[in-house]
Amino acid sequence: MYYPASFEKNEKGLYTVICRDIPEAATCGDNYDDALFMAQDVLLVALDFYFDKKRIVPTPSVAQEGDVLIELPASAWAKVLLLNELISQNVSQSELARRLQVQKQQVTRLVNLHHATKIDFIASALAKLDKTLVLSVQ
Repeated sequence: MYYPASFEKNEKGLYTVICRDIPEAATCGDNYDDALFMAQDVLLVALDFYFDKKRIVPTPSVAQEGDVLIELPASAWAKVLLLNELISQNVSQSELARRLQVQKQQVTRLVNLHHATKIDFIASALAKLDKTLVLSVQ
Protein backbone atom coordinates (compact mmCIF):
# COMPACT_ATOMS: atom_id res chain seq x y z
CA MET A 1 0.00 0.00 0.00
CA TYR A 2 1.17 3.47 -0.79
CA TYR A 3 0.41 6.82 0.81
CA PRO A 4 0.78 9.89 -1.41
CA ALA A 5 3.03 12.65 -0.11
CA SER A 6 4.15 16.02 -1.37
CA PHE A 7 7.87 16.69 -1.63
CA GLU A 8 8.85 20.34 -1.71
CA LYS A 9 12.41 21.46 -2.30
CA ASN A 10 13.44 24.74 -0.72
CA GLU A 11 16.08 27.22 -1.90
CA LYS A 12 18.78 25.42 0.14
CA GLY A 13 18.03 22.10 -1.57
CA LEU A 14 16.34 20.56 1.47
CA TYR A 15 13.11 18.63 1.02
CA THR A 16 9.99 18.91 3.16
CA VAL A 17 7.64 15.92 3.03
CA ILE A 18 3.98 16.05 4.00
CA CYS A 19 1.57 13.11 3.86
CA ARG A 20 -1.91 14.61 3.64
CA ASP A 21 -3.68 11.42 4.80
CA ILE A 22 -1.50 10.96 7.89
CA PRO A 23 -0.69 14.51 9.01
CA GLU A 24 1.57 13.19 11.77
CA ALA A 25 3.85 11.84 9.00
CA ALA A 26 5.71 15.03 8.19
CA THR A 27 9.48 15.10 7.82
CA CYS A 28 12.36 16.52 5.84
CA GLY A 29 15.58 15.39 4.21
CA ASP A 30 18.91 16.76 3.06
CA ASN A 31 18.21 15.50 -0.48
CA TYR A 32 15.50 13.58 -2.33
CA ASP A 33 16.77 10.10 -1.37
CA ASP A 34 17.15 11.12 2.26
CA ALA A 35 13.66 12.63 2.27
CA LEU A 36 12.20 9.44 0.78
CA PHE A 37 13.94 7.30 3.41
CA MET A 38 12.77 9.62 6.19
CA ALA A 39 9.21 9.60 4.81
CA GLN A 40 9.03 5.81 4.92
CA ASP A 41 10.33 5.80 8.48
CA VAL A 42 8.08 8.58 9.76
CA LEU A 43 5.01 6.97 8.21
CA LEU A 44 5.46 3.87 10.39
CA VAL A 45 6.20 6.00 13.45
CA ALA A 46 3.11 8.13 12.82
CA LEU A 47 0.93 5.04 12.50
CA ASP A 48 2.02 4.06 16.02
CA PHE A 49 -0.06 6.98 17.31
CA TYR A 50 -3.17 5.52 15.70
CA PHE A 51 -2.43 2.07 17.11
CA ASP A 52 -1.66 3.41 20.59
CA LYS A 53 -4.82 5.54 20.70
CA LYS A 54 -6.91 2.84 18.97
CA ARG A 55 -7.94 5.26 16.23
CA ILE A 56 -8.96 4.33 12.70
CA VAL A 57 -6.02 4.74 10.32
CA PRO A 58 -7.07 6.78 7.29
CA THR A 59 -6.80 4.91 4.01
CA PRO A 60 -4.59 6.42 1.33
CA SER A 61 -6.21 8.97 -0.93
CA VAL A 62 -5.76 9.05 -4.68
CA ALA A 63 -2.39 10.49 -5.62
CA GLN A 64 -2.40 13.95 -7.11
CA GLU A 65 -0.07 15.24 -9.79
CA GLY A 66 3.43 15.62 -8.37
CA ASP A 67 2.83 13.35 -5.36
CA VAL A 68 5.39 10.74 -4.39
CA LEU A 69 4.02 7.41 -3.21
CA ILE A 70 5.39 6.27 0.15
CA GLU A 71 5.35 2.51 0.52
CA LEU A 72 3.96 0.90 3.63
CA PRO A 73 5.26 -2.66 4.11
CA ALA A 74 2.64 -5.32 3.36
CA SER A 75 2.70 -6.70 6.91
CA ALA A 76 2.13 -3.22 8.33
CA TRP A 77 -0.74 -2.62 5.89
CA ALA A 78 -2.35 -5.91 6.92
CA LYS A 79 -2.09 -4.81 10.56
CA VAL A 80 -3.66 -1.45 9.69
CA LEU A 81 -6.58 -3.30 8.09
CA LEU A 82 -6.90 -5.47 11.20
CA LEU A 83 -6.81 -2.49 13.57
CA ASN A 84 -9.40 -0.62 11.53
CA GLU A 85 -11.69 -3.65 11.53
CA LEU A 86 -11.29 -4.19 15.29
CA ILE A 87 -12.26 -0.57 15.90
CA SER A 88 -15.12 -0.62 13.37
CA GLN A 89 -16.60 -3.75 14.93
CA ASN A 90 -15.83 -2.62 18.50
CA VAL A 91 -13.95 -5.87 19.21
CA SER A 92 -11.37 -5.75 21.99
CA GLN A 93 -8.01 -7.46 21.89
CA SER A 94 -9.23 -9.77 24.66
CA GLU A 95 -12.26 -10.74 22.60
CA LEU A 96 -10.12 -11.36 19.52
CA ALA A 97 -7.79 -13.54 21.62
CA ARG A 98 -10.82 -15.53 22.79
CA ARG A 99 -12.02 -15.99 19.20
CA LEU A 100 -8.55 -17.06 18.07
CA GLN A 101 -8.12 -19.26 21.15
CA VAL A 102 -4.77 -17.67 21.98
CA GLN A 103 -3.42 -15.64 24.88
CA LYS A 104 -4.10 -11.90 24.86
CA GLN A 105 -0.38 -11.11 24.63
CA GLN A 106 -0.30 -12.81 21.21
CA VAL A 107 -2.98 -10.41 20.01
CA THR A 108 -1.09 -7.50 21.58
CA ARG A 109 1.91 -8.45 19.43
CA LEU A 110 -0.40 -8.96 16.46
CA VAL A 111 -1.43 -5.31 16.55
CA ASN A 112 2.11 -4.03 17.09
CA LEU A 113 3.56 -2.61 13.87
CA HIS A 114 7.11 -3.36 15.00
CA HIS A 115 6.56 -7.02 15.87
CA ALA A 116 7.14 -9.50 13.06
CA THR A 117 3.93 -11.41 12.48
CA LYS A 118 3.20 -14.14 9.98
CA ILE A 119 0.69 -12.95 7.42
CA ASP A 120 -1.31 -16.16 7.98
CA PHE A 121 -1.95 -15.14 11.60
CA ILE A 122 -3.18 -11.73 10.50
CA ALA A 123 -5.45 -13.41 7.93
CA SER A 124 -6.79 -15.74 10.65
CA ALA A 125 -7.53 -12.78 12.90
CA LEU A 126 -9.38 -11.02 10.09
CA ALA A 127 -11.33 -14.22 9.39
CA LYS A 128 -12.53 -14.17 13.01
CA LEU A 129 -13.94 -10.74 12.17
CA ASP A 130 -15.69 -12.19 9.09
CA LYS A 131 -13.20 -10.53 6.74
CA THR A 132 -10.87 -11.99 4.13
CA LEU A 133 -7.36 -10.72 3.57
CA VAL A 134 -6.77 -10.47 -0.19
CA LEU A 135 -3.30 -10.10 -1.68
CA SER A 136 -2.60 -9.19 -5.29
CA VAL A 137 0.27 -8.48 -7.60
CA GLN A 138 0.17 -5.54 -9.97
